[in-house]
Amino acid sequence: MDASWIESALVVLGLAAITVLTRSFFMIPEREMPLPGWLKRGLKYAPLAALTAVIAPEIVMSHGQLITTWWDARLPAVLCAALYYFWRRGILGTIAVGMAVYLPLHIVGGW
Repeated sequence: MDASWIESALVVLGLAAITVLTRSFFMIPEREMPLPGWLKRGLKYAPLAALTAVIAPEIVMSHGQLITTWWDARLPAVLCAALYYFWRRGILGTIAVGMAVYLPLHIVGGW
């Protein structure tokens, strides 16, 4: 057996164990664990923060570098999506408007 195979298997098993433990942390106790109010309020914003952390670099960067031109289809798409969000306050509509602006500019317009 190859040592690298054993090391890889141990890493995968270790990561699997850590994942199972952290994901089941709130299900292990027999009674419900009370959460402080500040944590409950903070958890309301976790999905939005995660989405922002994923999307923001995609908007301002291309191939690992900041975009250097205003002729990028992502910028008008973000502007229209933001305007829609502040008008209607709906996440699904915001995504739909952003993609409806981005796709024609990117695919048809070649931006």
